[in-house]
Amino acid sequence: MTGTRARLRAAAFSDIGLHRATNQDAAFTSTWGAAVADGVGGGPAGDLASATFIHRLAAGRLDGLEPLQLADSVRSANWDLRAHVERDPSLLGMATTFTGIFVARDGGVLLAHTGDSRAYRLRRGQLVQVSRDDSLVQALVDQGLVSIAEAASHPRRNLITASLSGAERDGAAVIAFDAPVGDRWLLCSDGLTDYVPDADIRALLVGIPDAAAAAEACVTLALDAGSRDNVTVVVCDIVDPELLRRTRGLAARRAELAPTSFYGAAATRFMEGLESSA
Repeated sequence: MTGTRARLRAAAFSDIGLHRATNQDAAFTSTWGAAVADGVGGGPAGDLASATFIHRLAAGRLDGLEPLQLADSVRSANWDLRAHVERDPSLLGMATTFTGIFVARDGGVLLAHTGDSRAYRLRRGQLVQVSRDDSLVQALVDQGLVSIAEAASHPRRNLITASLSGAERDGAAVIAFDAPVGDRWLLCSDGLTDYVPDADIRALLVGIPDAAAAAEACVTLALDAGSRDNVTVVVCDIVDPELLRRTRGLAARRAELAPTSFYGAAATRFMEGLESSA
């Protein structure tokens, strides 16, 4: 899409799962961006880490940014985690993964990523993982020590090598993509991808046109497959805002102005007094 900024028709679904006491996943969706974050297991207050980061990021309304601006916004949101730790030292070590897409100034989208939450793009029926896991097992795959098939069931596949914890060195890789109308993006926590093959995810994304229904179906499939983690899925369709305005009238314009939506831990923390950021 050239000359006109893309818009997202995005929805998400998050479930605590059958084996966890809290939902440490958090997500948000809007017409200008969407993201998922997963509190790092083994550390304190993973739900606080993911929700804090998601709310701070969404409050900035990151619409039409350059890559360096998005990277700066990620660092600013990461500082909120440090502020929590400075107020309460017992939170030292809390951290979160992060994967999000945002409408770029040039009409494309920007992917920002750290950790092992993933981003996939569905284009003309082909599903491709476009994020790279920051994980020990991915490093072993890169070195040729573990095959991709072995990585899927490796006992240490959940050990990540990068996250956001409020530390000065933290950051996210930012990559630019074109955004033709019709592309569909999926962002998810590893509660989906550790249990559901990419081929099964693709089948749902191809077969279910509605973004909200597709997100819920992916989560349901993961739970049915025995996921032992929280599961959060965001589905984003690239749409033409001009076409929407011409063909859907007032209802579409109201939808474009709808508030940012929050899911998982982000839906239960910090909601009071939140200003609309759409």
